[in-house]
Amino acid sequence: MRAFVFPGQGSQKVGMGVELAAASAVAREVFEEVDDALGQKLSAIMAEGPEDALTLTENAQPAIMANAIATLRVLEAEGGIRLADKADFVAGHSLGEYTALCAAGAFSLADTARLLKLRGQSMQAAVPVGVGAMAALLGADIEKASALAAAAAEGEVCTVANDNDPGQVVLSGHKGAIERAIALVKEHGIKRGVALPVSAPFHCPLMQPAADAMAEALAKTAPGALSVSLFANVTADVVTDPALVQKLLVEQVCGRVRWRESVIAMQAAGVTEFVELGGKVLGPMIGRTIKDVKITSVVTMADIEALLKEI
Repeated sequence: MRAFVFPGQGSQKVGMGVELAAASAVAREVFEEVDDALGQKLSAIMAEGPEDALTLTENAQPAIMANAIATLRVLEAEGGIRLADKADFVAGHSLGEYTALCAAGAFSLADTARLLKLRGQSMQAAVPVGVGAMAALLGADIEKASALAAAAAEGEVCTVANDNDPGQVVLSGHKGAIERAIALVKEHGIKRGVALPVSAPFHCPLMQPAADAMAEALAKTAPGALSVSLFANVTADVVTDPALVQKLLVEQVCGRVRWRESVIAMQAAGVTEFVELGGKVLGPMIGRTIKDVKITSVVTMADIEALLKEI
């Protein structure tokens, strides 16, 4: 069984999609459709930067999605295949869940781009710059990270945002609490705490205004039927009902990204092969979480051609 997985924020880089666009009219059409949907030349920012413009949450989120969907569309066109025939499950990390739903046909490409633009803007606007922060804990499992978050909170928000793999957990919350958490890592048997260069504290209760904005947007642009079952971030479980997908996407804004648990659950469901489209971020996390599975990361035309020989 095979799962196709889609990366989240942090996987963007200037030059993304350029090689695909040069090699394939199908990729160019994806980038043009996203540009048209957003009313901006996002593809130019992806190709040429500047980096600080691409890193802006409202640009990074639709850009990462567009790059992954372009990769998927080229794969389908070059191989004469459909994702639904080659995938048993889809999953995505945070914003990647929207990409996964687009890949599974629950959202159109244009709607996915607009939803992610709004999601990025809403997350940015939810907390004034400098009030929140995030930190990656290296050499921390979920138990150690949770204990550290509780110790550092001191009445402020400090919570696990991403449970990525057995040795990497991300905390999110008020800046003071995150700074206290970084200072306390050694006391909790954690190797290192690293402040992340993010513009807002994602996946914590401070994001409630963004969750409210997404609830309103998703009520107007509701997901349709899925051609492939989704493993959802907030439950680490299979979901196929569009109404439940809609509810979980709202919860996901403030909720924990249970990526490690999702990977374990996918393997338990019978997945033996993971294909990451549009990045090389999730593959290493999967490899650190479970053994005896095949992991392929697909970014370039050469990667696409190699994968087509195997599926």
